[in-house]
Formats: sequence, C-alpha cells, structure tokens
Amino acid sequence: MDKDQSSAFEHLIKADRAAQEESLWRGTFIEYLERVKEDPSIPKLAHARLYDIITKPGLRDILETSDEPTKKLYQDQPLKVYRFFEDEFFGIEKALAQIVRYFHAAALKGEESRQVLYLMGPVGSGKSSLIEKLHRTLEESEPFYAIAGCPMHEEPLHLIPRHLRKEFEKMLLVRIEGDLCPVCRFRLEHDHSSRYEEVPIITKRFSKRRRIGIGVVPPVDPNNQDTSVLIGSEDISKLDQYSEGDPRVLDLNGALNVGNRGIVEFIEVFKNETEYLHAMITATQEKVIPAPGRHGMVYVDTCIVAHSNEAEWQKFKADHTNEAILDRIVVIKVPYNLRLSEEVKIYEKILARSDFKAHIAPHTLKVASMFAILTRLEPTAKCDLLTKLKLYNGEEVVEKGRAKKLEVQELRDEAKREGMFGISTRFIMKALDSALSESPEGITPIHIREVMIRMIKESDLADDTKKRYLELLQNTIHKEYLELLEQEITKAFVYAYEEQAETLFQNYLDHAEAYVNRTTLKDRNTREELHPDEAFLKSIEEQIAVVGTAADGFRQEVIGYLWASSRRGQTISYQSYEPLKEAIEKKLMNSVRDISRIITKARTRDEEQREKYNQLVENLLKRGYTPYSADVILKYAANNLWKD
Repeated sequence: MDKDQSSAFEHLIKADRAAQEESLWRGTFIEYLERVKEDPSIPKLAHARLYDIITKPGLRDILETSDEPTKKLYQDQPLKVYRFFEDEFFGIEKALAQIVRYFHAAALKGEESRQVLYLMGPVGSGKSSLIEKLHRTLEESEPFYAIAGCPMHEEPLHLIPRHLRKEFEKMLLVRIEGDLCPVCRFRLEHDHSSRYEEVPIITKRFSKRRRIGIGVVPPVDPNNQDTSVLIGSEDISKLDQYSEGDPRVLDLNGALNVGNRGIVEFIEVFKNETEYLHAMITATQEKVIPAPGRHGMVYVDTCIVAHSNEAEWQKFKADHTNEAILDRIVVIKVPYNLRLSEEVKIYEKILARSDFKAHIAPHTLKVASMFAILTRLEPTAKCDLLTKLKLYNGEEVVEKGRAKKLEVQELRDEAKREGMFGISTRFIMKALDSALSESPEGITPIHIREVMIRMIKESDLADDTKKRYLELLQNTIHKEYLELLEQEITKAFVYAYEEQAETLFQNYLDHAEAYVNRTTLKDRNTREELHPDEAFLKSIEEQIAVVGTAADGFRQEVIGYLWASSRRGQTISYQSYEPLKEAIEKKLMNSVRDISRIITKARTRDEEQREKYNQLVENLLKRGYTPYSADVILKYAANNLWKD
C-alpha cells in the first residue's frame, strides 16, 4: 500500500478518535450541576429532545416554492414543510406536520407527553422509515449526560433527594422529574455512602446497536410472550450470591429500560398480547414500569412510537375491552402519497441509493408512478381517475376549451380512505429492479409497463382487483403515454419548440386583445396597422374544440386571466393559461404529425427523410434519451401512435 495513502487513513482515524473523545465528558455530580446552571436545557426530557432535533434544520411554508402546481394546490391551506423530512419523505406533508405537532405538545409537557404516538397506514407507506429517521438522527445528535454505570442511562438530577428538589429547581431553573432506578439507589447507598455529590457522571451517545437510548420491540410469538423483553429480568446466576430482593440481581435490559432518555419503537404493535400493551401504556401514561421480581416501579422517560397497518388497527379498535388503551394513543395516518410529481421523487431517491447503472428514459418513472397513484384513488362521479390524478398534482385539466373547475379539497373530502389502499412503493421498486436487471441497455416507459402487466398477472390479487389494475395499465396509462410520446416527438421535431410556442402565444395575445377591444394592432416587424386575424385565432382555438360563438368568450377569458396574472406580478408565458397552452401545443403537433408519421413508419427513407430522421434522433438524445431508448420509443410510436 502507498505510504502516503496509509498515513492518510491513519490521520483520518486519529482525527475522528480525538473528536469523539473531545465530545465526551466525565466528572462528578457537583460539576454536572455547574454545567446545568450554565445551560438549563441540558436535562431536557425525551420528547423535548426529539422535537428540538426535528425543528433544528428549520421549516418553511409550503407556498415558498417556485413550483406553480404546488402553489396552486395549497393556496388556501397553510402548511409547514420541515426540512428534517424534506429530502426523504414526499407527498405526506400533512402527516409529517401532525407528527411534529405531537412532539411540540409533548415537549411542552401537554397530555401528548403521556400518550403513545401511533402511525397507521398501508404497507410501504413510510411508517418504519419515519421512525428509522428518528433513530438515525438521535445517534447523530449531541451526547447526553447520564449516571455512570446506570443500566438505564438515567438523568443525573435523579440523585437529588426529594426534600431538596424545590431549592435546586430554583437555583438551576429546571424542573426535576423522576427517581433513581433500584440499581443506582443501591450503589448510591453502598458504593458512595449516600454522598450523591461525588457520584460520577458521564456523557453517552445514543446507539441503536449498543442499545443506548433506542429500544425496539418486534412482534413476539403470542404463545411465548415474556415481558422481560420490555422490562428486563433477574439474573438467576446471581441468586446464589444475593437475595431475591437485592438490586444486584436485576438485569434491566428490556426495551423500555434501554430506551430510557430516547425512543422505543413497537413494530406491528397490535400483534402483541394485551399484557405487552398495558406495560407500554403504563410507561407512557404513568412514566413508570414494573421492575422484575420484587423491586417496585422504575421511572422511565421515553417517547413510545408504535406502528401497524390499518386492518390490525380496526380489529383492535373493534374490541371494546381495549378502550383504556385506545384513550392513550395519538393516531396519525400515514397514507400513500397521491401526488404524481412527489411519487417520482420517491423512486429517484431509492434508485440513487442502488448500484443500477442502466439508463432510465424520460417518463419511465412517471408512467410507473402514474399506475401506483391511480390504484390508490377512489372513483368519483365528478371526473375520471386520470383527471383526478392530474388535479391532485396541481395540474389544470382542459375540457371543451375550459379548465375543469373542480375543488381538490371536495374530491378529498368525499374519499376519506384514499391513499390507504392500492399498489405499494415496494411493488413499483420491484418492477423497476426487474426491468433494469432484464435490460442492461436501459429501460423506457414501454419496458416498465410490460413488467408491471406481467407482475399483476402473476400476483395473488383478487380477480376483480387484478382486472381493474390491468385495465389501468393496458388502457388508461397506454393512452396517456401515447399522448406524452407524441408531444415528445413533436418537441424533438420542431426547431426551438419553446420559442415557436412562445411566438404563437404572443401573436395570439396580440390578435385576441385587438379583437376583444375592437382595435387594430401593429405588426411587430413592419409596424403597419393590422386588423385582428380571425383565421389565425380560429386555427389555434379549434385545436381544443372552441368554435363558433364560444370563441368570443374564450378570447375574453384569456385576456382577462392573463391581465389578472400580470397584475399579481406573475411572469406570463405560453404555459400560463392551460387551455391556450394545450391549444398551442396541439397546433405544433399537427404541424409535424404527417412528417412524423411518414419518417418513423418508413421502412426505407430517401435522403431528405433520412436527414430529418437523424435530426429527430439527435434532438431526442439532447432531451435525455440514449440511441437505444430513442430507437425503442420511435418504433413504438410507429406501431401505436399513427394508425393508417
């Protein structure tokens, strides 16, 4: 190995060790008190610590974005976005805001501080990932102070006798909660002769693997449940040396013991027996748990977070004997994301962590995401599912020359269970993994759709569900992708597509404004006075079926809408008014449709056609395709897009 490289490794290791040692502290209880006096936030409770961790990176209003669909979607709904979650969780902002609200209330020692945080949602909605995020961030947070040798890493202020606590609280400007565990109480009396000011205090780092401040309770076999998993046990090997009532026989290594000062996670919580759940509730409601054997109750300061799917929750809730437990649970639904743009971000994030190197063509993740979201939506009489998907994504949907007027909140209000069923994120990722493994040259929307169709056919889904999903893939998504594909080819064919669209837009505005105001207009180049060109206006409007007397109203709407947008300081472009944008894009599509059809379908091409085809491919490459994926989509277009 190169000597310089070896020394670089050694330097990194030594620098890290020095930084770790510098961040740790050891001293007496008296010295700890001096530190608390300087910084009264040191002995914060578990919920306050987690709330500070979540809010430290900052927050923003959801409308503080350049994304226009997001602004439109949330314009009447004040919602905070927490940067702590921003890069990992998408489309569940409301659930995240509710979680933060829980921690805020609990940090202020409200009723929530004595309640279990329960996340309920379908498989793969992100429940476990949310809790794992809290685990990771706790491990990365500042060290906390604890009594040296305490099996529960407890708060040193517990050493202060109860009759002196009021005086200490005044001096330190803190509130002292909790009592010593049996082990520390014994050590204080026998090892330190009750001289608590001399008890050694150390700093510790949260660690899931070393079981410091982070406890995890997996579902246990109902036929073999032992509460020692939660509260520890007695070490029977020591009963030969000590009596049963001696604290030295205690082994306080249960999840609620090790999760003291931090967090305890209950996985698939309602698969556990009621005895387990009562211990969980006692820990959060009374902040005590029973010590094993005959050692009374032990104080715990922990945030208990549980999760399961909706079916288990409904089954548990239906049993009236569980009312006492239900009253001590804060339920937060964590649904599947229902926004198309956010679903794409989820798969981009997961794929970025993988080692797949194959190229993913434009719209591939969009098509996969579209299927996932369509399966999660409830049908409505007000619109079809694809329209609903677009509205939920903040898009405008044009129908008969007008933007469809439907309130997203109304659609949500009539579909209370939306997002609690449907295809999971894991299903889509398995489809992507399969497609990427099968096609090392890269994948396109065509590949992913074929893989998803195959997976649905091979699945164990109910026949009616399977039929509905196949209909979405083979009909709804197929048609939508063909529209996307035609637009993609048009953009690759039309030289300076954006510029041409903008030119058409500006010309339309000039002539429409003159028509509405009954005035003439000046030619932008020659400056001569011209009358409004109605033939030109009609050629745009007829693309979206605005004809006859409807044209007058449409022109007035366009001018009024854009004038109002301009007053609000918004930038005006051909994309500003959705009906006109669609009309302009269809006009451009029509202008190249014939040549697109001829060139892509031709088995042999003359010199001019070959040159145009090569230019088309070159433009597709600039738009994010590879030669392979461009060839695949163009062949698909030739076979499916333009029927003779």
